[in-house]
Amino acid sequence: MPNRADEVSRASPGERAGRAGGGRAAHRAGSAGLARAADRVLAEVEAARDEIVAFTAEMVRVPTVNPPGDCYRECAELIGGRMERAGLTVQYIAAEGRTEHTASHPRVNVVGRGEGGADTPRLHLNGHFDVVPPGDGWTVDPFAGVVRDGRIYGRGACDMKSGIAAALFAVEAIRRAGVELTGAIDLSATVDEESGGFAGVAHLCEMGVISAAETGYAIIPEPFGPARVCVGHRGVYWFDIIAHGHAAHGSMSHLGRSAIDDMGALLEAFRTELGPDLARRRSALPVVPDASRHPSLNVNAITGGQAGADTQSPCVADRCVATFDRRFIPEEPFEEVRAEIERHVAAVQRDDPARRFTIEDRMIVHPVHAPAGSPLVAALSGAVETVCGRAAELVASPGTYDQKHFARIAGIEHCVAYGPGPLEEAHQPDESCAVDDLAASTQVLALTALKLMGVQAGPRGR
Repeated sequence: MPNRADEVSRASPGERAGRAGGGRAAHRAGSAGLARAADRVLAEVEAARDEIVAFTAEMVRVPTVNPPGDCYRECAELIGGRMERAGLTVQYIAAEGRTEHTASHPRVNVVGRGEGGADTPRLHLNGHFDVVPPGDGWTVDPFAGVVRDGRIYGRGACDMKSGIAAALFAVEAIRRAGVELTGAIDLSATVDEESGGFAGVAHLCEMGVISAAETGYAIIPEPFGPARVCVGHRGVYWFDIIAHGHAAHGSMSHLGRSAIDDMGALLEAFRTELGPDLARRRSALPVVPDASRHPSLNVNAITGGQAGADTQSPCVADRCVATFDRRFIPEEPFEEVRAEIERHVAAVQRDDPARRFTIEDRMIVHPVHAPAGSPLVAALSGAVETVCGRAAELVASPGTYDQKHFARIAGIEHCVAYGPGPLEEAHQPDESCAVDDLAASTQVLALTALKLMGVQAGPRGR
C-alpha cells in the first residue's frame, strides 16, 4: 500500500491543494488555530486600510491606457516593488515575440512567487493593470486618484487596480499576522486584458509560468463587489463583415453601387430579425446584470468610403466594413452562432443578388465556468459570509476576462473572479470603488487563502 508521500507526489495540483500540503498537513493548526489566525489576519487588513487605499490611488495615477499600452513598465515596477515587500520572489516577464510588444510600448508583466517547492500547493491571484481610455464626461481628473467621501475615483479604480491592491494586501496581511501557510500564494499583475489578454495572462500560460502542473486554484479580483463570486463568463465572437460595392462618380451614382447602402440593409436585417431571436433566448448561467442572460449583438464600428479623410471627393463608396460583437451563452454552440450569422448574411444577399458580403473572424472566446462543487467557490463563499455577514451570491460575467486563459491554456479549472468595485462602473466616467468594499474584499481574499492553503500550527516571527 503506498504511503502518504507517494499519494501526494502523484496527486494533481488541485488535489494537493485540497489536502493543504499533503505530508505537511500533519503540522497544520486545528480549527481553533485557524480561527485565531483568521482573527489576526482580519485585524491586519483593517490596520492597513489607509495603506491599501493609498496604493490603489498610486496605481490609478499611472495612466496605463490600452490602447496603446502606455506606462506598462512603470506600473509593473510599482507593483513589483510592493510584491517584494510582501516577501514574494519577483520576476518581470515581457511578451517577447508578440506584435503588441514594441520598443515604444513594451508589454511587461510582473509575477511574484510565494515560498515553496514543486509539491507545494499554490493559489494564484491575478489582476490586470491596463485600463481603457478615459473618454469624456468626468467630473474629476481620471488619473488623479482622488479619494473622497469614502470612495476612490479614477480610471482603473474599479476595473481593476483596486482588485490588485486587495490581492496584494491579502498576502501582506497574512505575512504581518505571522501566519505560515502549508501552501503558497503567487501573484501576477498583467497587461492587455482589455484587448484580450494575449500579451498578458495568455503569454504567461503559454510560457508555463502559470500552469495546472503546480497551481490548483486561481482568483481574478475583477469588480463584482464584496458579496459576489463570479464563476464564469459568456462567450464572445468578434467578426468583421465587408460589403463590396462598385465605385462611380458621385454625380452619376447610378453607375456605381454603394457598399454603405448594402451594409445598411444588412444592419436592418440584424436589428429586425436576429435581434428579436436573441432576446427570446436565456441562459441558466447566472449572468449579471439580468438582461445579459440573453445573448446579444453589438455593432462596434463602421467605416466606409472615404471615412476619416480630411478632404472628400465625389465617389460612390465601394467598400464598407462593420465590426460586430456577438456575445453568446453556454446553451448556444459556437458553430451554430457562426452559422446563424452566415444565414442572415446569405438571406440579405438573396434579396438583391447584386449585393456581396464577406465575413472575417477577429476573435472567438468560448464560455467558461468553474466546476460544480469547486472547493474554491466554497472557500470564497464561506469567507464572504464571515466578512459580509450574508451568503455569497454566485454570478457569471456578461463579458470575458482572463479566466478563459487560465482554463483553456493553463488548464486551471478551479478559477473564478472575485474583487471589489461595482461592475456597472467599469469603463464609465467617474469610475470608483468604495473604500469599505476594498477592505472587505481584501479580508475575504485573505481568509480564502487561509482555508485553501492551510495554516501551520503556531505563528512565525514577523
